[in-house]
Amino acid sequence: MHTRLISVAELQALQASKNPAVIFDCSFDLAQPAAADALFAQIHIAGSQQAHLDRDLSTHDAALAVNGGRHPLPQREAVAAWLGRMGVDNATQVVVYDRNGSSFCVRLWWMLKWLGHDAVAVLDGGLKAWQAAGGATQGGPASACTTRTFALREPLRQLVSTETVHQRLGRPEQTVVDARATPRYRGDVEPLDPVAGHIPGALNRPFSDNFTPEGLYKSAGQLRSEWQALLGPRDAATVVHQCGSGVTATPNLLAMELAGFAPTALYAGSWSEWCRTPGLPCEKG
Repeated sequence: MHTRLISVAELQALQASKNPAVIFDCSFDLAQPAAADALFAQIHIAGSQQAHLDRDLSTHDAALAVNGGRHPLPQREAVAAWLGRMGVDNATQVVVYDRNGSSFCVRLWWMLKWLGHDAVAVLDGGLKAWQAAGGATQGGPASACTTRTFALREPLRQLVSTETVHQRLGRPEQTVVDARATPRYRGDVEPLDPVAGHIPGALNRPFSDNFTPEGLYKSAGQLRSEWQALLGPRDAATVVHQCGSGVTATPNLLAMELAGFAPTALYAGSWSEWCRTPGLPCEKG
């Protein structure tokens, strides 16, 4: 079972086995959401399915959303039904990737953990690494898949709400880590949300800091050293990850696990929900 990262060589071996993985291409363009379909049709790993951030990994129906923000999580039952339609059951090894430096695919990794499914891994280096190794690709629509039944199990990762983050603000039992780029964290710029700044007391760890120039996750030792330097005396178990809308916070969450820390929590509503909630404090600098 692959539960965190999978290398190109490991995925190629898995594809050649009797029990190949279901692979999801999560490539996306925040500036042009409709472009995701064109990206997939242009080129994707042979046999992979598409997972669209807006259409499949978020819901914009408030009655069906678990949280607020720009990319609200769908209810667990809705995600389970979609996974079944995509050919995933509780015995399936799932592999996720994108062509965006792992900006989006870790969202689906986390969602499967949240649904109780441990056999899911991120392709280290994504489509770029796959192509560099001569991995098989194709264009056009996704291959047909057989519908299966995906049953919900107890969550393997913790989701926290705006109310919980607010209640624990400033207390030692919570350490908020903001995955956005530093200028957005400081409030120098804000291209997407109505208010600039960050949750008071939050630490800043841009998610891109977890990767090498080649787009691979840094070594476990280097990640642990960097995260320990960020946290200082704070208990790693208290970390709650957030970003703009609960998507790019997930690479930070995975990085901590790769570094050897126990799984930490996600605040999926993130800044886009926090800054829209009346009465909540916001900080700059």
